[in-house]
Amino acid sequence: MVKIDIVRQEGDYGFAATDANGHSVTMDTSPETGGSNYGIRPMQMLLMGLGGCSGIDVVSILKKQRQEIKAFSMHIEGERETGKEPTLWKSAKIVFNFEGDIDQDKAERAAQLSMEKYCSVAETLRKSGTDISWEVIVKK
Repeated sequence: MVKIDIVRQEGDYGFAATDANGHSVTMDTSPETGGSNYGIRPMQMLLMGLGGCSGIDVVSILKKQRQEIKAFSMHIEGERETGKEPTLWKSAKIVFNFEGDIDQDKAERAAQLSMEKYCSVAETLRKSGTDISWEVIVKK
């Protein structure tokens, strides 16, 4: 069982969430809705989780294939629904950026496996109706 503790720390909406290992993150709402930019918006954290989950999958797959990753980053953009409550993620796009001696086809397959089979966050978002797409860029 996963345990998370959340404590209000800043203003009305600034919270700190801490897991059982002591790792923490701060959250807040936007200034337009009463927040003070104390932390990450909870909905943005979902996209961060998508990147972290997929990144772990992709690196694991490529390491097993003996691909040499010198640098790896991701850029994620998302669009939320409008005129609804709650406003779920309508779409999310991840751009995987690799540098190293990496076969383009293997990198694309690793991303596909992560997004369509292994990443629990991707599946969670997909089940809520999010259209998830991705692109893979490899620089030698």
